[in-house]
Amino acid sequence: MNDYSRRSYIIILVFILVALVFLIRLFNLQVMDSTYKQYATNNVLREVVQYPARGLIYDRNGELLVYNKTAYDLLVTPREVKPFDTTLFCRLLDITREDLEAGIQKARKYSSYKPSILVKQISPENYAILQEQLYKFEGFHSQTRTLREYSAPAAAHALGYVGEVTQNDINKDAYYKPGDYIGVNGIEKTYEEQLRGTKGVKKNLVDVHNRIQGSYLEGSEDVPAQIGKNLTTTLDLDLQLYAEKLFKNKKGAVVAIEPSTGEVLAMVSAPVYDPGLLVGRVRGANYKALESDSLMPLFNRALQAKYPPGSTFKTINALIGLQERAITTETRFSCAGRGSTPIRCTHDHISPANVVEGIRESCNPFMWNTFRSIIGRAKTAAEGFRTWRQYVQNFGLGTILSEDFANTLKGDLPSEELYNRIYGKGRWNALTVRSLSIGQGELGATPLQMANVAAIVANHGFYYEPHIVKEIEGDTIRSSYKKKHEVGIDEKYFAPIIEGMRQSIKNYYYIPGLEYCGKTGTIQIGRGLEHGAFEAFAPREEPKIAVFTYVENSKWGSQYAAPIASLMIEKYLNDTIASNRLHIEERMLNSNLLDPNKIVITDGAAE
Repeated sequence: MNDYSRRSYIIILVFILVALVFLIRLFNLQVMDSTYKQYATNNVLREVVQYPARGLIYDRNGELLVYNKTAYDLLVTPREVKPFDTTLFCRLLDITREDLEAGIQKARKYSSYKPSILVKQISPENYAILQEQLYKFEGFHSQTRTLREYSAPAAAHALGYVGEVTQNDINKDAYYKPGDYIGVNGIEKTYEEQLRGTKGVKKNLVDVHNRIQGSYLEGSEDVPAQIGKNLTTTLDLDLQLYAEKLFKNKKGAVVAIEPSTGEVLAMVSAPVYDPGLLVGRVRGANYKALESDSLMPLFNRALQAKYPPGSTFKTINALIGLQERAITTETRFSCAGRGSTPIRCTHDHISPANVVEGIRESCNPFMWNTFRSIIGRAKTAAEGFRTWRQYVQNFGLGTILSEDFANTLKGDLPSEELYNRIYGKGRWNALTVRSLSIGQGELGATPLQMANVAAIVANHGFYYEPHIVKEIEGDTIRSSYKKKHEVGIDEKYFAPIIEGMRQSIKNYYYIPGLEYCGKTGTIQIGRGLEHGAFEAFAPREEPKIAVFTYVENSKWGSQYAAPIASLMIEKYLNDTIASNRLHIEERMLNSNLLDPNKIVITDGAAE
């Protein structure tokens, strides 16, 4: 064999070896290695997120408050989009061409290869029509959602609502992706982790026309969604609905608590709104309308309004005085009625008054003298004030009472440092800050805090953390709800305060056959009609409900706040309103305090 032939064989052998290497490599890639097989499969495979149904929400009696209804999102994968009939597409989805183009552009900016939501929350009725035509639009597919539905248009502030996640939400929790939904406030926010459930994934095979042909690998790689946990709230739906009716055409708030447990029976912030307004594709427009409303219906006055408590605060001030021995049950202070100084009394009454009469008559001079005696027992006014302030804080003012309420505020409890800044250290005393003695000045409390004060008095000196969730399916509520909080006032000192509250119940907030205790309040605001407030608990023995009502621009606490609270108490305890009190109910239901020309003030005491 000559050299030429030898070289030819060598060259042929090299080609054969190279070809053999390529064949082995191709065999390995196509047969042995599943990576590229999976890549090829992905061209006909669609992963669809399975969104879990959020947990249901019930009232304390098992009445369904919040449930779910099915909706659909339409997604687009920009890389897969082919030319299509945009006119038909927009008509099917009830969107404009501009909306369509902007949506696709936004999706392309996010990713050309990953699906993005183009149209959210399509109703089942509209989706049924769309589904028949969806095969004509390559690159578009749908996924199932659930939206919240409400059995009654009630408790919007307490329940909260669900909205689309923000980038901040995504940064905080890797569970969320763009387009997901999250509880924004209320119970929906506080219990988001329990209510949301866990997302799943379903893998489908699709044909060239984007139509689902079946499950991939018979569903063996699907991950089922886990539905959220159901919650039972402490709310009484009937009482909540009744309270909201009574607050129609009014601004303010009411909170009712079961003293023996701390369970919130009703929580109203008025004006109220229908929670269904913030669901579905109309949510955005409705939210803007509510947000721009001058009456501020989205503002939760029950948890965020820092109202001066007015004379309802006098129960606290008198209790501190008794505990600190600044006064006794025999102590009497003179009152010159409307001519009293440095704080005038709102009306004339028997003088001098003791603590029971001071509460019954809501005597400002009695409370001012009590406050002065408390502060004066210490070496300095600042030291006496610190003692007084600590007691007030023990009652829950100036604190976050519970973690069960989203976005709640501490209120305003002025400090020694504040007065040092205003007046100068050592240059102020009880006289300087005397308005605190009657619940005015720099003092501000939320209705939740003051309802808790009513529960403390009902319990003779202790409370359980106010909360709004009673049970969680397959889980436990916070152990802190069972902890008994003592406020540092001996039980014996509550008897005269409660007796004064009992004696103050009269006129059109008296409930025949029911002995209960209450304290009115009228709050000076410097402009317009005063605000009215009322704290109460019932029955006097073994109380089952404690209530705090605050009605803005209602003149006196006796005019609207007290009748509303009395009607709620009667409704809750007796399940009906007595026939001789139906005229009071009618007046509360029909009164309109939002129109200054329709405010009716009846004869009665100024408190």
